[in-house]
Amino acid sequence: MKNTFSRRGLLTTLGAAAAGVLSFAAARKAKAAIKTVFVRTNAPKDYNPYDHKWLMCFDVDKCIGCGLCVDACKKENHVPEGPTYFRNWIERYIIKKPKPGSDAARGEVIVDSPNGGRDGFPPTTIPREEILKSFFVPKLCNLCEHSPCTQVCPVGATFDSPDGAVLVDPNYCIGCGFCIQACPYGCRFLNPETKTAEKCTLCYHRITRGLKPACVEICPTEARIFGDLKHPVENDPIQNFIQKNKVNSLKPHLGTDPRVLYANLDKEVR
Repeated sequence: MKNTFSRRGLLTTLGAAAAGVLSFAAARKAKAAIKTVFVRTNAPKDYNPYDHKWLMCFDVDKCIGCGLCVDACKKENHVPEGPTYFRNWIERYIIKKPKPGSDAARGEVIVDSPNGGRDGFPPTTIPREEILKSFFVPKLCNLCEHSPCTQVCPVGATFDSPDGAVLVDPNYCIGCGFCIQACPYGCRFLNPETKTAEKCTLCYHRITRGLKPACVEICPTEARIFGDLKHPVENDPIQNFIQKNKVNSLKPHLGTDPRVLYANLDKEVR
């Protein structure tokens, strides 16, 4: 049967779409089309995302909280200045000893991150004799295989790249903030200048050209290990790290399957 379209019918359809009443299946098709047509990255034209699988790992015991990674990220990716705008930050965990007479194995847990750890950390005011354990934990986008942010984006501006990166197309992001609310790791923010969502991209403009992310490049203790699972090299750091360490992800109970892994991660880290 021949299909006919009227102006009124078209306006009705568009109105329904704008009101968010398109069926789920139609919405998924629309998002797929948007990804094909509108998505842009700053990778080289000859870069094939299907030929790579990026992975980021952290050795918590090696992080000294110097903040060089945070500063490098800010400068490399033109992250807005301000205490709330970070693609990458460091948290300090201080676990106090249990109170006398308590049956608990450990006491209060205190977490801070002054200016994202960019300027390092001032000495704590907690007396040394009250501290059971203290350490630093680097944080960034967890590169979830089942990412909540991509699921809630109404226009497909946030998308999973075949190489394991989770990216945002700023040319199509409408700044609705749904992805910021959906991220269980607090890894996103709304850029006050562009009014679009922003997050760590693993320095996509660097890794697609054979370079390391800026934070990995500058880390003085090699607490950050980055590599390509599809292109292991001789004495590959990422392969050696996974083989020699028991690695964990943050909030595994959420089922997001992060591609960011940690070694020597304390159970108190959240």
